Amino acid sequence: MAESAAEHTHRAIEAVYRIERARLIAGLARMTRDVDRAEELAQEALLTALTDWPRMGVPDNPRAWLMAAAKRRAIDGFRRSAMASRKHDELARDMDEADDSVAAIEAAIDDELGDELLGLIFAACHPVIAPEARAALTLRLVGGLTVEEIARAFLSNEPAIAARITRAKKAIAKAGVAFEVPRGAELAARRASVLEVVYLIFNEGYAATAGPSLVRPPLCAEAQRLGRILAGLMPDEPEVLGLLALMEIQASRLVARAGPDGRFVPLTEQNRARWDQLLIRRGLKALERAEALGGADGPYALQAALAACHARARRAEDTDWARIAGLYDRLGQVMPSPVVELNRAVAHSMAFGPEAGLELVDAIADEALLRNYAPLPAARGDFLFRAGRLGEAKAAFETAATLARNDREREWLLARAMRCETR
Repeated sequence: MAESAAEHTHRAIEAVYRIERARLIAGLARMTRDVDRAEELAQEALLTALTDWPRMGVPDNPRAWLMAAAKRRAIDGFRRSAMASRKHDELARDMDEADDSVAAIEAAIDDELGDELLGLIFAACHPVIAPEARAALTLRLVGGLTVEEIARAFLSNEPAIAARITRAKKAIAKAGVAFEVPRGAELAARRASVLEVVYLIFNEGYAATAGPSLVRPPLCAEAQRLGRILAGLMPDEPEVLGLLALMEIQASRLVARAGPDGRFVPLTEQNRARWDQLLIRRGLKALERAEALGGADGPYALQAALAACHARARRAEDTDWARIAGLYDRLGQVMPSPVVELNRAVAHSMAFGPEAGLELVDAIADEALLRNYAPLPAARGDFLFRAGRLGEAKAAFETAATLARNDREREWLLARAMRCETR
């Protein structure tokens, strides 16, 4: 059945809104200093478009039209509440002088750093917001995900996610957070928070912490999209490019991380023909750019370089483990943490033998952060297995299985424990 002109226009409006929603909210939030009101105004602009565009046609610059409609509603709201404030005067004057000119409207909504969307991202990742709420708010405002989608992605319930988002919005309002990019030292500190949130979202998709599924590709896709937005807005920031490179290369392996039955497939056993070569090329290009900008020793760039070592190896046995061990040595100096040391132990075990790995892993066994961390006994079990100490390996794998929260990971660990009996 042929699609009517009205249906075609409605689909065009919805597509435009999905694309422009985040920028609309960003500009409106900066203007009103109220995230909830910004979301309402964006939605009201959509409803206006659904009424007007089928009659008048899709405008040449849909985003400017939607922003103009939203700004008019904002001004009406100020007037209705009798707020004769400076903001009211500024907004009204902007609109009067613009005289509905598309060029003037766009000039009014663009900030001096070139994109109000960047300001929204920095606001959503502000330190006044609890870390676990930053990811939810970022996915809601910038990613456009519904509360239901975010709850499903993080295996949480809708009321809990909605409460996180509400608390985050209140924290922004209470602290008077500006919807703009910070300057100087604050920029560096806040940028680290933004990158941390994006990578947290990606990691939850790449290695689900709990539940029946090993991976959650939609979360990875959202994080990659956010990373590409950031790289487009900050093209000369090495760590932004390093994070993008890391996510693209890791995402290239997503489909190969699980077998047909959903079971976990370790990196060394994956079918590399299933790796996405386009994502690998994108990642290597971003890494090359980060290194050219002098960012080779940044934490994300170093992790991307580690991922690149695997991406460049056509077969598992071609992996340059000595280089990977050296990169982990550098990463341990730049970003010291027990988890990095654990990964460093794995790399050294592969490069120099299982005994080298055991020596390093035993040195960090008492770290508080690793006390209930399944990958620690899992790694130790692997070293012991390769060293021929099967009884100890079996016990280590069983311990790891009791700590694992992901069902697929737990199944794989128990299978490895069984292999110790049958070898």
